[in-house]
Amino acid sequence: MVIPEQKIEEIRAAANIYDFISPHIALRKRGRNYIGLCPFHNEKTPSFTVSEEKQIFHCFGCHAGGNVYRFIMDYQKISFIEAVQDVAKQVGISVEVTQTEQTEGPSEQEMLYDVNTIAARYFLENLLNAPEGETARKYFENRKIKLSTIRTFGLGYALPAWEAFINFARDKNIELNKAVQLGLIGKTNEGRLYDKFSGRIIFPIFSSTGRVIAFGGRILENRENTAKYLNSPESVVYTKGRVLYGLSHAKDDIRKLNKAILVEGYMDLISLHQAGVKNVVAVSGTALTEEQVQLLSRYTKNVVLLFDADAAGMKAAMRSIELLLQRDMEIKIASLPSGEDPDSYVNTYGKQAFEKIIDRAQNFLEYQTDYFQKQGLFNEPSTTADAIRELMKPVALIQDELKRSLLIKTIAKKFNLREMLLEDELRKTLAGHQREDQIEAKRRKNVESKVLAEILPADKQIPQHIFNLEVELIKLLFEGSEKVVELIVHHINDEMLLSEANAAIFNEVAEAYNADADLTAGALIGRIKDEKIQQYISNITLEKYSISKMWEELHPDEVRGNILEKYTKDVLCKYKHAHLDENAKEFYLEMENAQNDDDKIIIMKRLRELNREKQLISDELL
Repeated sequence: MVIPEQKIEEIRAAANIYDFISPHIALRKRGRNYIGLCPFHNEKTPSFTVSEEKQIFHCFGCHAGGNVYRFIMDYQKISFIEAVQDVAKQVGISVEVTQTEQTEGPSEQEMLYDVNTIAARYFLENLLNAPEGETARKYFENRKIKLSTIRTFGLGYALPAWEAFINFARDKNIELNKAVQLGLIGKTNEGRLYDKFSGRIIFPIFSSTGRVIAFGGRILENRENTAKYLNSPESVVYTKGRVLYGLSHAKDDIRKLNKAILVEGYMDLISLHQAGVKNVVAVSGTALTEEQVQLLSRYTKNVVLLFDADAAGMKAAMRSIELLLQRDMEIKIASLPSGEDPDSYVNTYGKQAFEKIIDRAQNFLEYQTDYFQKQGLFNEPSTTADAIRELMKPVALIQDELKRSLLIKTIAKKFNLREMLLEDELRKTLAGHQREDQIEAKRRKNVESKVLAEILPADKQIPQHIFNLEVELIKLLFEGSEKVVELIVHHINDEMLLSEANAAIFNEVAEAYNADADLTAGALIGRIKDEKIQQYISNITLEKYSISKMWEELHPDEVRGNILEKYTKDVLCKYKHAHLDENAKEFYLEMENAQNDDDKIIIMKRLRELNREKQLISDELL
C-alpha cells in the first residue's frame, strides 16, 4: 500500500504533535518544550520531551524519538501507512491508499488482527453450538450470564483437545507460525504443536477501538500444575500493561458519566455491564500500570477503585492510589461486604444496591486511615506516628498545592495534630523524592554516552572537537530556519563532514532545501528512513542539547532568527578553522621530519596559506 509523499507531508503539517501525544501522556510545560514520563519504558523521573516548535519528540532515557508518525507507530504498534491514516482521520484530511506490486497485501499487524478475529469467532461458535461446549454453557448459565452478554463480549470456549484449533487453523489457511506468535498454539521443546487454550472458557481482549488483540482463558476443571487463568503473550498487537479489559465497551459511558469504576476480573466487569453498570474497566489479573492510567485519563479524571476486600485486594488498591495520584486523578475507594465481589454482589442485590456502594465510596485518605485503623496501627504512639507518615506519602504525590493543603488540614483535624508538624513531614517526603530524582538523573547521565554510541556507532576516528562542531551544525539544520540551512549548505558539503551519519543527514536536508520542501524538524526527520538516525536527530535537537542560551543573553534585543544566523556563522567559522588546523598539524609533523631547508620553506608557505584562508573565512562569516 502506498500514500503519495506529498499527501503524507500535508497530513503531517496539519497535525500538532502535542495534540496526539498529550491524550496518552501527562505533559507539563518546561521552557519551550513539554516533558512527561515516557510511555516506552518505566521511569520515575520525566525524560520524555515534546517540542511543538520542532514537531518532534524524544526520550532521553530510552532514546525513542521522531515525528508524530513515529509516535503513533510505536505507541499503537501499527504500520507507517496505518499511522498516516490515523493522523489523517483526526485532522480531517481524506487519504487514498493505492496498491503496488511491491507492497500489495496486508501488513504484519493486520494479518495478526485477522488471525485473532477468526479465532474469536471459532471460540464463540464452540460455546454456542458445539456439543463439547455444553460444560461451558452450563458455567455461564450458573453465573447468570445471558446470551446477549455472551455475544456482546464475544465469550467463547476452546475444545478440550490438543489439536482442535490447529486443525481449524489449517482448514482456514491460517499460518501456524502466526498462531504460535499470538499464543493460540503452543510448541513443545521437541517442536510438537498443541492448542494453548484447550478446555478453557475464552475472554477475548479488545483494544480501545474494538479490535481483538489477545485472549484470556479460564479452566473449568481443576488440573494439577495448571494455572487457573492463561493470557496471551505480548505480541506486535498486544502489550499487556497498556490494555484495560472492557474499555471499548465502557468508554462512551465513562465519558458521559465522567467516572470510571475499576475492578479486578473479567467476570466482575461482565456481570456489572449486564446489570446496567457500564462505566467499568478491569485490570484483569495484573497490577495497575502507568500506561493503563494514562489510557484511562483520556476519558475521565474520576476513578472509583473496587477491589476485593481481602488483604491482596487492599494491597492492590494501595498501589493503584499512588499511580493515579501521579496522574492527577480524583480517587475514591468503594468496599463491598466481606466475602462479596462485584460479580456476586450485583447478581444477588441488583444494580441499585451496587450503585449505593459506589455512592458511599471514600476518598483515598479516609480509606487508608480506616485500613490502618483495622490493622491496629493507631493503638500505640509509635505505630500511630509511622501510620501518619505513611498517610503523608500519597499526599506528597499530589501536584495541586491547594488540594495538598486541604488534605493536610483533614489529617491534622482527624488526629488533633498541628498542621505545621504535618507540613514538616511533607517537606521531608518531597525532599526524599527529589533525592531519588537526582539519583535517577545521574544514572541516566552515566549510561547516556553508551546508549548514544549504540544509536550512532563511530564509523571512524574523528577528533572530538570537530565531531562536536558537526553535531552543532546538524542541530542548526533542524532549527526550522531557511536562512540557517542556506548558510550551512552554502559553506560546507558532505565531503567535509567526517561522520558518515552526519553527512547522510546533511544530504537529506540539502536535498529538501534545493527542492523548496518543508524545513521544519518534523518534516525533515520524516525524510530519514533509518530509525537509529531518527533517534540520533531527535536526541540532539531538543532542549537538553539546544543552541547555547548565552547568545540570547548576549543579544536580548535581537529576534531569535538573527541570533541563530549569528550563531550559525560562528559555528561554521570554527568548523572550517578546525579542519584547517588539522591540516596544519600534518604540516608541522612534516616540518619535523623535513630533510632540508628547502622542504621546510615549502611547508612554511603552506602554513601561511592556511592562515590567510582562515582569515578570509573569518572576514566572510564574522
